[in-house]
Amino acid sequence: MAKINVKQTSISILQLNEVDYVSLTDIARYKSDEPTAVIANWLRNRNTLEYLGIWETLYNPAFKLLEFEGFKN
Repeated sequence: MAKINVKQTSISILQLNEVDYVSLTDIARYKSDEPTAVIANWLRNRNTLEYLGIWETLYNPAFKLLEFEGFKN
């Protein structure tokens, strides 16, 4: 697993099938010693949910939009 340093924070990068995945937990550690709280707050944000819904609609053919709408609201 590769790592990069950003603002004195080590961030893990995993490459799988020629696609890079960046550790959100490592990024959240920059803001807090409790990265799970940072991520939980981010996931509660309406803009984040809208972004995830759009991304899933574009890239996930099995995405269940009606179920997501119920979850989002």
